[in-house]
Amino acid sequence: MEALSKHGGNLRQASQISGLPQQELLDFSASINPLGFPQWLRPLISSQISSLVNYPDPEANELVAALAAHHQVEPDQVITGNGASELLCLLPQVLKRKRALVAIPSYCDYTAMAKAAGLQVDTLQLMPEKGFQLNIGQLSSMLKDDDLVILGHPNNPTGKLCDPTALRELIRNRPRNDFIIDESFIDFTNPEHSLRRQRPANLIIVQSMTKSWAIPGLRLGYALADPKVISAMRRMRPDWSVNTIAQSVGIRALQDRDFLKRTCAYVHRQRLDLFAQLGSIHGLHPFPGDANFILVRIDDPTLEVSTLEKKLLKKGIIIRNCSNFEGLDNRYFRVAVRTEKEQRKLCAEMDACINAVSSKKMARKTPAIMFQGTGSNAGKSILTAALCRILYQDGVSVSPFKAQNMSLNSCVTFQGGEMGRAQVLQAQACRLDADVRMNPVLLKPSSATGSQVIVCGKVLETMHFRDYAERRSEIFTQVQQCYDSLAGEHQVMVLEGAGSPAEINLKSRDIVNMNMARHADAKVLLVGDIDRGGVFASFVGTMELLNEWERKLVSGFVINRFRGDPTLLGDALDLTSLHTGKPFFGTVPYLQNLGLPEEDSVDFKDGLLDTEKGVGNILDIALIDLPHISNFTDVDALRIEADVHVRRVCRAEDLGQPDAVILPGTKNVIADLDYLQTSGLANAIRQLAETEATEIVGICGGYQLLGEKIADPNAIESTGKTCQGLELLALETTLLPDKIMTRCQANHLPSQESLQGYEIHHGNSVGRNLKPLIQRADGMVIGSYVEDREQIWGTYLHGVFDADGFRRWFLDRLRQRKGWQPISKILSPYDLEPALDRLADHVRAALNMDKIYQVLGL
Repeated sequence: MEALSKHGGNLRQASQISGLPQQELLDFSASINPLGFPQWLRPLISSQISSLVNYPDPEANELVAALAAHHQVEPDQVITGNGASELLCLLPQVLKRKRALVAIPSYCDYTAMAKAAGLQVDTLQLMPEKGFQLNIGQLSSMLKDDDLVILGHPNNPTGKLCDPTALRELIRNRPRNDFIIDESFIDFTNPEHSLRRQRPANLIIVQSMTKSWAIPGLRLGYALADPKVISAMRRMRPDWSVNTIAQSVGIRALQDRDFLKRTCAYVHRQRLDLFAQLGSIHGLHPFPGDANFILVRIDDPTLEVSTLEKKLLKKGIIIRNCSNFEGLDNRYFRVAVRTEKEQRKLCAEMDACINAVSSKKMARKTPAIMFQGTGSNAGKSILTAALCRILYQDGVSVSPFKAQNMSLNSCVTFQGGEMGRAQVLQAQACRLDADVRMNPVLLKPSSATGSQVIVCGKVLETMHFRDYAERRSEIFTQVQQCYDSLAGEHQVMVLEGAGSPAEINLKSRDIVNMNMARHADAKVLLVGDIDRGGVFASFVGTMELLNEWERKLVSGFVINRFRGDPTLLGDALDLTSLHTGKPFFGTVPYLQNLGLPEEDSVDFKDGLLDTEKGVGNILDIALIDLPHISNFTDVDALRIEADVHVRRVCRAEDLGQPDAVILPGTKNVIADLDYLQTSGLANAIRQLAETEATEIVGICGGYQLLGEKIADPNAIESTGKTCQGLELLALETTLLPDKIMTRCQANHLPSQESLQGYEIHHGNSVGRNLKPLIQRADGMVIGSYVEDREQIWGTYLHGVFDADGFRRWFLDRLRQRKGWQPISKILSPYDLEPALDRLADHVRAALNMDKIYQVLGL
């Protein structure tokens, strides 16, 4: 394996040597801001693209004026350059000294540029036993009149600051010498250490903006010096040295004081952490420094830095071999300060390379992939279920996970906790029992501004969204613990996001999209619904609004719900990839009649789940669309029956004369009762009850609505009022703080058909002269009817229609009431397994599964 170039950050060469793609390399050789560039950079560059048809201002006058104002000097004391390197190369030629004095080790181009200008170069050796600290007295004793001194402050590669007070005094006391002080890394330290303030005429400050603003590919630097020096540099520097975009970025950067403050604080914390980790590795000696990198010496006599460099490069990690720094030998290397996770990986791999026998391997994160959407209802839940089933079919132990779900469709798990219905389906796709860890936070909206918050399956409280936002940090800790526990039990995790990761008003408090992906180290696939239109703009726009660290988590795109000929997409895929730098993982065709429960009420409210009316004797079942409808999936099993037409009803004039009316669950029974009264639906339902031709069924909240009275003394869903129900059942309900959540087996007494499902409700209902209808295995009655009006009944059992035998009994009774022959046999078994397998086959054919397995590392 050949050696890397003399400078760090050459990813192209490292990729060629290691055989790994550049995006898989972890670069500790280039000392760039670990926070990446600021969020405003990408849109700023986009706004300047049209100006590229014109030449830039050759003198960068606006940027020079901004720099002068920033440093409180005149514009004639400022010059910009194509990075600090261009200016450093000009200065020895402009200053025309005979000898340069350079402290070593230091940036190798100091010596090279001085020699190129014809200067004799003498060096001052910085001693490792002194921590490579520059001795100002020793420097002063070596100076001769007319010498040029070139110093890094902080020094590269040692990271040490000079003593600013002593150095400033030396410069003032030596007016016949010129001092070039390279402060390219000063922004990573306390700004008070800079020599820019009250700068003597013989001091030239050179500053790089590429490192602190993380734009080394853009190239931007400047120098502060005496006007005569600046004027001479301008005459030698080529015109248009700084391009239009770099000029605009420099001006904007000077306005962002907060970014450098955050950078300095972050680098300080990470440097201390990295120093401690490196110091704990037997055989390494890190040197304390002040910059965003650390110089390290290998004290193991059997190991050279070139060997360590090659071993780490095979693992995709690049360090800066410092053996080409004058004053250092083949024992020294430099590593940049990066993120906590990256530093842990570096130190673990380095420990393994140096101490292969005794070191403990870094625990590998469970491979994870995550579906996020360009917006809500893009199909993330279904694609998550599909991939879960595909991986299960391929023999992989897989589990779903969604950190936070906002949905009124929920289920009860074997632990007796509540979680989102979508994650229950995804668990079934993995052939797993639903586990509250798969959906640790469930938000059930109860009003326009508040939700019931369920954490780890249990109700926390009902909160205003603002209050929840303030507590989200502590809740996220519980979310991470749930994920880590679950991930430790499986080979692969398939995560689902929520809404869009580009919701810039929510990103700072995100616990379900990119922050969760970062914790899980998940590869993100961005899903767009082409059926809605604008999918390619959605992909590009989403990527444009992501921070740089978020963009790195995105592996590619998936187009969902495509209708027609894929060749009609033309060059759209390539153009989108050109704009974003991300590939497509597949185009999933629209799949009609999934036969699977929906996650939330979006499609339901749009009427997309209404079944088509068949021909012949078809039963008409009206599902009342309540404003706070929950668990409308209770009627999913009815939708698959060939002799049934299920339709959504939200207006009294649309109710008609159905064969059955179903009042579903509701998250706010008090508010929805008001809706039924004011909309006229309450009277319409009562009139149907009088005809005895329509069966009226209430499930959970709908069961409570059928009663005579609903009391809310604890202000669970209201201000504590008591309301009159539809009065179709002699039932009185009191809403209580403690929520009943249980899975149960039950029996439908008239038919003797077995049922199973779950209860989720706050209410305790007491009836008068009601006949028991549905009885749990423990004897508790959870459904009842009026003896002389058996066509009006209700139950607390969610999933009551899922049992094939009971469902057919119920439908045949409706048929007989109309004078039709009962079918008396099961036509359509309600079994989600065939539907999941069908979905998996459909998605497997559409996605590039080889590429998915590749990003998972399987």
